[in-house]
Amino acid sequence: MKKTLKITGIVVTILIILLISAPFLFRGSLERLLLKSINENLNAQVQWEKLDLSLFRNFPDASLKLQNFSVINKTPFEGDTLAKGTLNLEMGLMQLFKSEDLKIDAFHLEDALVNIKVDSTGVANYDIALKDDAPVKEDTPDEASNFKLNLQNYTIKNSRINYSDESSKMYFALTDFQHRGKGDLSEDITNLDTHSEANISFSMDGTEYLSNHRLALDAILELDLNQMKFSFLENEGRINELPLVFNGFFQMHENHNEIDLTFSTPSSDFKNFLAIIPKEYVKQIEDVKTTGNFTVNGVIKGNIDEEHIPTMDIKVFSDDASFKYPDLPMAVQNITIDAQLLNETGLLKDTYLNIPKLTFTVDGSPFRMKALVKNFMENAIVDMEMQGIINLANIEKILPLELESKPEGIFKADFSAKFDMESVEKERYDRIDARGNASLSKFKYDGGFKNPLQIAQASVSMNPNLIRLNELQATTGTTDFNVSGSLHNLFAFLMKKQNLKGSFALNSNNFNVSDFMTDGSAPEKSNPEKSETPKTSQQEAIKVPDFLEANFDFNAKTVVYDNITLKNAKGTATIKDETVSIKNFTSDLFGGRIAFDGNVSTKEATPTFGMTLDLSKIDIVQSFREMEMLQFLAPIAQALQGSLNTKFNLSGKLDNELSPVMSSLSGDAVAEIISAQVDPQKAPVVSQLQDKMAFLNLNELNLKNVSTHFNFNNGQIEVKPFHFDAKGVDVAVSGTHGLDKSMNYNLNIDVPAKYLGNDITKLLRELDPAEAEKAHIVVPVGITGSFNQPKVSLNMESAIKELTNKLVKKEKDKLIDKGKDFLGGLLDGGKQKDSVSTPGTTKPDTTNTKPNTQQQVEDKIKGALDGILKGKKKN
Repeated sequence: MKKTLKITGIVVTILIILLISAPFLFRGSLERLLLKSINENLNAQVQWEKLDLSLFRNFPDASLKLQNFSVINKTPFEGDTLAKGTLNLEMGLMQLFKSEDLKIDAFHLEDALVNIKVDSTGVANYDIALKDDAPVKEDTPDEASNFKLNLQNYTIKNSRINYSDESSKMYFALTDFQHRGKGDLSEDITNLDTHSEANISFSMDGTEYLSNHRLALDAILELDLNQMKFSFLENEGRINELPLVFNGFFQMHENHNEIDLTFSTPSSDFKNFLAIIPKEYVKQIEDVKTTGNFTVNGVIKGNIDEEHIPTMDIKVFSDDASFKYPDLPMAVQNITIDAQLLNETGLLKDTYLNIPKLTFTVDGSPFRMKALVKNFMENAIVDMEMQGIINLANIEKILPLELESKPEGIFKADFSAKFDMESVEKERYDRIDARGNASLSKFKYDGGFKNPLQIAQASVSMNPNLIRLNELQATTGTTDFNVSGSLHNLFAFLMKKQNLKGSFALNSNNFNVSDFMTDGSAPEKSNPEKSETPKTSQQEAIKVPDFLEANFDFNAKTVVYDNITLKNAKGTATIKDETVSIKNFTSDLFGGRIAFDGNVSTKEATPTFGMTLDLSKIDIVQSFREMEMLQFLAPIAQALQGSLNTKFNLSGKLDNELSPVMSSLSGDAVAEIISAQVDPQKAPVVSQLQDKMAFLNLNELNLKNVSTHFNFNNGQIEVKPFHFDAKGVDVAVSGTHGLDKSMNYNLNIDVPAKYLGNDITKLLRELDPAEAEKAHIVVPVGITGSFNQPKVSLNMESAIKELTNKLVKKEKDKLIDKGKDFLGGLLDGGKQKDSVSTPGTTKPDTTNTKPNTQQQVEDKIKGALDGILKGKKKN
């Protein structure tokens, strides 16, 4: 007995060791075998992050887990992901060692993405099995599959299925997909008990029919795997909370698929209608009091192939119904719904939607509409009518909605329209017949601006070939505007989500740009020092609407932009592709006139601009006080009082307040001072120049017709050389200043002789009296530092040396001329003898006569200039 137990213990121990070690012994070879076999038979690349083989997790079954597997398509869907996720397979232990009749007992798929695509030619990305081109011998029996499902249960968790078909322009998506099933799939006919939940979205030809609706289905399905027929037995489905019961089957044939399906609501209570509305919009359905009925009945039957769809007859009906929430003051009454989706031929083009009647009454105001839509897939034809009044403020009084903003306003409609969608898309207005009127009054809309947009009155009239905006009177904050014009493609905007196009005239008494900020705070004054990069505060930038393509002729009595007020503003604006282009803009500004052409684009994350700005006869003091860009461009001008002309050609980036980012500017500018007085007290650099060069009487300086040219480059402004006259003293200026208010300027001050004093004037007269009055000395001056703390330096050595060299050269020239005269007489053979040897006269001694030394001249000039520059007046 003991021996038997011992042997048994040894065997069990060996088995346990084998079970533990088997995954390590076989995993590598199994993984290589799987990858090789799969990739050799598929037109796709299959791979996984990790293969995990366990003999204990689901003992006595083995567990094979593929973590983060992926199936990547090859041509013609090169690089597309067909599927990815984590897959766990359960199978009998001995199945691991079989090459044929492989059976899988269960599988579990998690975090999966299945991405199915069909291109415009009908080729599908899931058709990845490699084709065998070898001819099939008629006498060769079909080989049995070496793969069988022996499923008892399976699950799909947290997955997504996408389906897009370019040929039919259809898109379908299941998100947050949860599915489980149990049944014996090894049998030819079996019952599969399933539960499914998902969010479903469905669109066709650009029209969205379902948008993230919640779908649930509990169903027992009969699976006939021999005939590939799947039948509904017991089931109940829900779309949002609308219950539906299904009967029928779906069968797959060799060349087509077949469907025979009926569905209906299990009851006719009008609460079924409220159940269609998503839960996030409607709550407490069980407490709603209703009258009347609401039913959905449908039949879908026929074959599905490349040319046909099933015939269908889906009806939605309600008659004289009403509903009221117990905690809300108003009821919706006289509800009639009659709608039918019908196809009697099985051809897609013959599908049509007919809504002969849709009516309801709220607070005594009736609303009615009807519509017929034919030829869905090729060129939909629409025939619709609408009459009635809707008070938008009543919406919250009839439905428990949780809206971000409370709608207010009264919508009135009385119009009819007949058109086809091709004419709408191609803007063939001659084929659009719209007649009637629509209006909106007392409308309040919180568009995210600092103040709500309030439309006092808006009205549209429709005639064949023309839709006219008769008026749009609106205000927001301190801004008012009135717009009228023509709408080029209203139906394309409403039905096809195309851009709204039109031509309009806009008039405003006061237009404040800050009212269109999106966070409720007024814009701060722009600061060039802080504008090096676009702002990243919580305030969002003004955005040009991306749905608008329009031309505006605008006329505003007052436009307020930042701290600048424009008067009598006129111009033309074009809005397209998130860009505003302005032409021929004129306005009164700073006591003068402004002309502007330019554009602003908010298409990219950082707004940009380009402009030509012409300011004519503007007041210098006012413009430099209120327009900070001018302060940065020409800081010295703050010491001027007068008027100027200036013209800018600039481009660059804008911050969230649409103010220029100074470091991004490129372009040039020209400024012309018409007439201006200088106030040294308002500019430290002018005051320092006055202190260092007293003869420059800048207190009485009057500038006229002074012009200069600027270039902008990487936050630096280069000032091209220009001149001005300071009471007979010519001053030449050039240099640069930067975004950090640093300066690097050079001044060449050309000082006339009359300012040089008696000592220097006497020297000049001794040498050449005729040139004494014309003599000048150029004093170079360097200006560095910053606008507020300038450093003024005079290059005295250069000025002294220049004048010294000039005086010494003059005296040397005079002595050389005298020597030439003497030598010339000798060479003439005594013609000048008398003059040379006359008693009592002396010969010129060019060797002993010496001019003043250069050092003596420099000392004398330096002393004179020191006196002049320090303010010691000389006669």
